[in-house]
Amino acid sequence: MRRAMKIILSALIVLGSLFLLQRLLMPKYVDGVIEGAFIAEYYRDVKDHDVIFVGDCEVYENFSPAVLWQEYGINSYIRGSAEQYIWQSYYLLEDTLRYETPKAVVFNIQSLQFSESQREAYNRMTLEGMEWSPVKVKAILASMKPEERFLDYVFPILRYHSRWSELTASDAAYMFKTKPVSFNGYYMRVDVRAAESVPEGKPLADYSFGDNAWKYLDMMVELCEEKGIALILIKAPSLYPYWYPQWEEQVEAYAAEKNLPYINFLDIQEETGIDYTTDTYDGGLHMNLSGAEKLSRYMGRYLLDEAGIPNRSGEAELAGRWEKKLAAYEAEKRAQYEYYGMTEED
Repeated sequence: MRRAMKIILSALIVLGSLFLLQRLLMPKYVDGVIEGAFIAEYYRDVKDHDVIFVGDCEVYENFSPAVLWQEYGINSYIRGSAEQYIWQSYYLLEDTLRYETPKAVVFNIQSLQFSESQREAYNRMTLEGMEWSPVKVKAILASMKPEERFLDYVFPILRYHSRWSELTASDAAYMFKTKPVSFNGYYMRVDVRAAESVPEGKPLADYSFGDNAWKYLDMMVELCEEKGIALILIKAPSLYPYWYPQWEEQVEAYAAEKNLPYINFLDIQEETGIDYTTDTYDGGLHMNLSGAEKLSRYMGRYLLDEAGIPNRSGEAELAGRWEKKLAAYEAEKRAQYEYYGMTEED
């Protein structure tokens, strides 16, 4: 019995040490590249959102749930991540439905251009933050590049065992719980870099979206229909990567065939008020705070008037939660304006 206890104790010490080591070595995404933290943050929020956004940086940098709440009483969350592929968007939606059923899902169609994963780093920034479930397993299997191994997702220490030289104080400070870095999935940037000399798209040999991309869009449509969720397709007003007219034709035809609303924000600059000299922080790829708040005001009006999303500003408990979120949102605004030597009027 004594020998068995020693063996068990030794095994527990080894497993515990490996667990702690894994927690230390895994990227925390609290400094620098913070986008890898967005997916995990969703699980901390109360799950009663009426609108869920899914997609890549063209949603999490271009729309502000804080504005949707503050001006329209719309409770929303962005389940976005860097270069989120359409099969990942689908499984994130399926994952979301394990916790709640929103009234509307807004999907940005930029990722239709990809029919297979491009980089492991982007896979990990989306998949590692998902809570374990059969949905996560399916998402990993759908996303892995040929050189990736499923076991590396189950035991991330196998992937990050050589990350010693990259460790910072944040890796120790946030081993078990990271600080919030988004605002209901929104990534705030207040700095400004005007869009100048935006390159035209290079001619492509084939403008057709791949079968795999279409397959997952069909699956998303079917899932939303099954759950009684309104699916809204959008194209954010990012000037780059270039959005080809041939791609636009395919999306318009698909939306018409499936009777889905489709908003291309590139075509309604006047209605949204987007100014590419003041409303982008990186030359037209993404909106800054000013641009994101303008798009959110347009989207909020659409969601209320066209999608029938309720104004819930009169709900005391929900309003109380948002009061705290808005305080953090405004504090981050002030901190960023001060950092960049700007004022809100700038």
